[in-house]
Amino acid sequence: MTSPRSPSLPIIALIILSVFTALAPARGAEPLSWNFDLTQMTATDTFTPQRGHGFDLKTRPDPITNAPFYFSVALPEGSYRVTVVFGDAQSASDNTLKAESRQLLLERLTTKPGEFVTRDFIVNVRNRQVPAPEKNAPGGSAVVLNDREAGILRWDDKLTLEFNGSQPRVRSVSIVRATVPVVFLAGDSTVTDQPYEPGASWGQMLPRFFKPEIAIANHAESGETLKSFITGLRLAKILSQMKSGDYLFIQFGHNDEKKNWPQTYVEAHTTYKAYLKAFVAEARLRGATAVLVTPVQRRNFDDAGRIKNTHGDYPAAVREVAREENVALIDLEAMSITFYEALGPTRSPLAFSNGGKDATHHNNYGAYELARCVLKGIQDARLPLATFIANDVTPFDPAHPDSPDTFALPPSPTSSNLAPRGN
Repeated sequence: MTSPRSPSLPIIALIILSVFTALAPARGAEPLSWNFDLTQMTATDTFTPQRGHGFDLKTRPDPITNAPFYFSVALPEGSYRVTVVFGDAQSASDNTLKAESRQLLLERLTTKPGEFVTRDFIVNVRNRQVPAPEKNAPGGSAVVLNDREAGILRWDDKLTLEFNGSQPRVRSVSIVRATVPVVFLAGDSTVTDQPYEPGASWGQMLPRFFKPEIAIANHAESGETLKSFITGLRLAKILSQMKSGDYLFIQFGHNDEKKNWPQTYVEAHTTYKAYLKAFVAEARLRGATAVLVTPVQRRNFDDAGRIKNTHGDYPAAVREVAREENVALIDLEAMSITFYEALGPTRSPLAFSNGGKDATHHNNYGAYELARCVLKGIQDARLPLATFIANDVTPFDPAHPDSPDTFALPPSPTSSNLAPRGN
């Protein structure tokens, strides 16, 4: 008589195995984290959609030239905590980090030979898809991009890091999803992440000044107005992702005031205010905090060395809406005037793009200083957001800006002489 055949695994082991099988992500499911040892990768480890990660934009680490390089990872849209270990076993390093379309995350972190320093950052990744409307309902399923946004890093399906500096050295990159408050930026060319040197705007400098506990999602775009931000589904994109505890910064005016743009023109004290109030109401409806920002001034001096107002009644209208709706106000128009006049007619072009020939759009220095003005506005308004400002941020007075002579930010490899849309 033969005994019954014993099971291949004890019952308890089978139970444990079944539990872990249930908890494990299904095949093809999104991983929980992404970890890359860049020291073990070679020049052939380039990004492809099939591989899903690698050195990008025809660059790679080069210890001889010390040229900037890009590293990309294909990711679903959302906010991510990016942990980077900087340093090298044999050499010193000097590192500046940017993300997506030149968002500044870190400047001038140095290490000694054999020293490694770990830093965390929050990066927001997005694509142009919008939840499709119900059948027979108006709307669309994607943000309407302009022709200059084709191939722009901020609208693709990957997270791209730009490792820059005089001697960039990176050991590893780790990425994990992050559930954090998001600061959404809605605005025009003076706010957007300018993708190419020598242009820059204050929105792309903002991430550098915050702790890795909050995400900056800059949806501003050159040439945009309050009306076009709605019709192009850019506002719809923001609202589809907005949650309670988030922020919406709103700065329009440069293009809204153009009467020669009849499709998007709004009169200062009527339709302009009405559209601003609509943006505020949409944010509040979702439990987010709206913040109004007066449009930054243009660099136009009178004979007495004072900045002339080229925005008419629009800045005053923003202030009126802030009072009427009890909304926090950042008076960037006033602070930009103070900033330009502190430099004076001769030196203020050093804050502007195209060698100062552009009197509207800024370079890295000008954008950096205006971002510091925005931080001052956040603190002056006593927004809870101020608790997220990085510990190394010092008080700023636009009447005494940093000197353009000592400002140094490594330029990105990509440049263009094409004027911003709407210019």
